[in-house]
Order: sequence, then structure tokens, then C-alpha cells
Amino acid sequence: QVQLVESGGGSVQAGGSLRLSCTASGPIFSSYHMGWFRQAPGKEREFVAAITRYGSTTYQDSVKGRFTISRDNAKNTVHLQMNSLKPEDTAVYYCAATSAASILSDSSWYKNWGQGTQVTVSS
Repeated sequence: QVQLVESGGGSVQAGGSLRLSCTASGPIFSSYHMGWFRQAPGKEREFVAAITRYGSTTYQDSVKGRFTISRDNAKNTVHLQMNSLKPEDTAVYYCAATSAASILSDSSWYKNWGQGTQVTVSS
């Protein structure tokens, strides 16, 4: 199965930007749907954004217009560009992959997960 490694997390002030990256190795990357999820302390993991193997995207309502998910199949990489960050965006962000999914926002469909990268947004 595909192995995922996230990078690009850090600490920023509210209104700032970060670009997360997830690099995959293993089976053919282009055949996977990719998603970003996040988990804050004391909260359940929640869906952030996803991109299908065809390039179509979907977002959690709270990040629409601020976050952009993209993929570069030639580099086996998926990105999450995060702009206009808010303190409530603070969480550990996880990259995930699935070869098949009916509902991309449902974390249970994803069987391959990265280690996570911390994003901290201060007010």
C-alpha cells in the first residue's frame, strides 16, 4: 500500500498562509484519491479537503475559498495551500489515500495515513 509523509506545517499568525505537502511512495499514486483531514486536541478527526484521481475537488464548508488542494502525479505529491488561516484551523493535519471511496469526506474510506504535521494559528 502507499506510504505517505506530510510536511510544511508550522506556526503562523491569523491571516497567514501555509502550504502543506504530502509525498507518496509505493503503488501507483495516480490511482488514488487523496484527502486532508485534521484533528485538534479533544476533538474528533474531521475532513478538510479531498481530490480524486481525476482531479476533482471537495472541501469542508469552513475552508472553502481559503484552502486549495492540488496534486502533481508526476511527483507523487498532493498539496494543501492554506490561506487566511484562523485560530480554529489549529490542528494536526493528516494526509490520507484511498483506492476507492464513495464519500471522500468520510475518513473510514481511507486506509493509508501519513504521520501528521502540526499547524498552529495564533490570534
